[in-house]
Amino acid sequence: MTAMWGLLLMGAGSLCWPSAPPRARIARRRVRAWRVPKVWSRWKWLLLAVAVTPVAGLGGAVATGLLTLAFRQERRDRRRTDAVVVSAERAAAVMRTMVAELRAGAHPVSAAEAAAEAVPELGGELRALASAARLDGELRSASLRELADVWALARKYGLPMAVVLDAARRDVEARLAFARRLRAKMAGPRASAAVLTGLPAVCVVLGQSMGADPVHVLTATVPGQLLLVAGSALIWTGGSWCRALLGKAGFR
Repeated sequence: MTAMWGLLLMGAGSLCWPSAPPRARIARRRVRAWRVPKVWSRWKWLLLAVAVTPVAGLGGAVATGLLTLAFRQERRDRRRTDAVVVSAERAAAVMRTMVAELRAGAHPVSAAEAAAEAVPELGGELRALASAARLDGELRSASLRELADVWALARKYGLPMAVVLDAARRDVEARLAFARRLRAKMAGPRASAAVLTGLPAVCVVLGQSMGADPVHVLTATVPGQLLLVAGSALIWTGGSWCRALLGKAGFR
């Protein structure tokens, strides 16, 4: 029993292993230090499943893989959702800064450079756009697609860039406000889904503390192994279903 809990704790700790080194390292050290975490991050769930097999059986290994997959997908979905909101906030800040600079009489290139100083996270994208505009090149940006489109449109048709960019800024801020309201409204359903996902583990702990020994049933009997795999598959399916429903509601 102690060995099983030790393996589970080791697995939980492995999920927190960093997937990339700090940016401050030089390129050579970054390449050397990043290979091991990348391999470990890719195969740690398989190594954890193999380590659990002698204690929890084949069903425990399959259940470990399913639960790890569910955890990784949920964490990736949350990070993607947060990244979308943060990206919209930065784009809105860039557009506000540029509109203020343009209305003060600054050139679009100077306004972009000022916005790069105000929002350093997008400084590289803004300086690239400014350089392309200065050389009369093609304006493209992965993080600031609206800005690039507005800038190209204003340059092509001779439109006042401050007016067009301000309209795009209002659109971005409206979408950002909608995403924030929707995330606040969906906090309850997401919390309920998280509670329902963790409820089986709580029930197992309670049963073990009461002396029913559900761990032995799940790891040492054939019906328990089948139930363990079926329960883990249902947990993964439920999490995927909740994410699909939230995606249809426009939460992403």
